Amino acid sequence: MFRIILLATFFLFGIFTAFALWNEGIASIPTSITHSYNSIQIYLDLVIAAMLINVWIWRDAKAHGRNPWGWIIATLIVGSFSPLLYLITRKSSKISE
Repeated sequence: MFRIILLATFFLFGIFTAFALWNEGIASIPTSITHSYNSIQIYLDLVIAAMLINVWIWRDAKAHGRNPWGWIIATLIVGSFSPLLYLITRKSSKISE
């Protein structure tokens, strides 16, 4: 059941991301981030969250015999898509039951 929720989140977020990029373009991202102090705070909060997720991915991947570097680099480039895909492709464990 958890995997279905992850897949739905992955695809719905992907559709929304494609829609946003289609309408706004990738070039508008830096100006959106620096638009206000609130925008900068939200961006920094997401960067901190991504770093915490990368620490978890590092530890979990090592514990499951997976190479974490691809996932960590992908998280830095594409954000939440990488951790979502990591969890979708993760072998059975308590989190996927």
